[in-house]
Amino acid sequence: MDAPQLISRRQALAAGMSDSQLQRLCRSGKWQRIRAGHYVNAPQPALTPAGRHLMLVLAMCEAMSDDAVASHCSALVLHGLPTWSLPLERAHVTRDRIAGGRIRKQLVLHSAQLTPDEITLINGVRVTTGPRTIFDIARSAGFEHAVVCGDSALRQGLTTADALGEHLRRAAHRRGSRQAARAIEFLDGRSESVGESRSRVAFHESGLPAPELQARVFTDDEVCVGRVDFLFDGLGVIGEFEGQSEQRSELSGARLPAQWTVAAQDRDDQLRALGWEVVRWTWSDLDDPAQLAERIRAAAEVSARAHRTGHWIPTPRS
Repeated sequence: MDAPQLISRRQALAAGMSDSQLQRLCRSGKWQRIRAGHYVNAPQPALTPAGRHLMLVLAMCEAMSDDAVASHCSALVLHGLPTWSLPLERAHVTRDRIAGGRIRKQLVLHSAQLTPDEITLINGVRVTTGPRTIFDIARSAGFEHAVVCGDSALRQGLTTADALGEHLRRAAHRRGSRQAARAIEFLDGRSESVGESRSRVAFHESGLPAPELQARVFTDDEVCVGRVDFLFDGLGVIGEFEGQSEQRSELSGARLPAQWTVAAQDRDDQLRALGWEVVRWTWSDLDDPAQLAERIRAAAEVSARAHRTGHWIPTPRS
């Protein structure tokens, strides 16, 4: 099946279609109307929320003046960054103006200073760069959203700690800059998924010590037992986030889910033999951070009575 395409009314009419044909295609569900005068030649289920938002952004930018720059959550989509839990019903664009921001049914127009080095081009669309995008999200969205997006941007090389620090310095006077600074200071590109980033936020807000990320654990004979999501050295606890699509490739490979479970259990047994307690959790556990923190503290009490052997090596920040 061909990838869904954005088609303007003008293009459809030039290809010999009529307005009544466009209406029938939308009523039948074969096509969908993105905004006035713009359609996607695919049914609703063919697009993810991020995919539909991308089509909306492309349609909006096509209809707006050249000084409009896709920003905020729209820039996240264009950069291929996660938009976990962010509303995607409206496209976000920024214009380099002092005033004039407004909210419409399908558009949020921001007025803010934009310098040339904060704008890039993606598939012909002017969009805020990775560092500027993360800065905008960090000062306008919640702490957890900012961490999810920022960790991913660091991991993918779309920004660096230095670049984000520069944006904080040049925009110290902007609204939300203190909020942004708190989130940016917390970012860590070693987080490998949305779930791992959310887990870090849960630990932080529950008062747990910051864990080491992606540390490798060895036996006394220098055999690597595995690389772990979270290692709480002072607590003697190892944590593993189990996302449905985020299982460790070194454990899953071509194995079936049941075989993966056996392999994971075997590794957990090896870690416990070294004196570590292992706690695993899933997406649903992240909805109750306090309960997750209690599980980790309970595991720490058990680990305190064990004799730990072997050693671990940290993974440095990129």
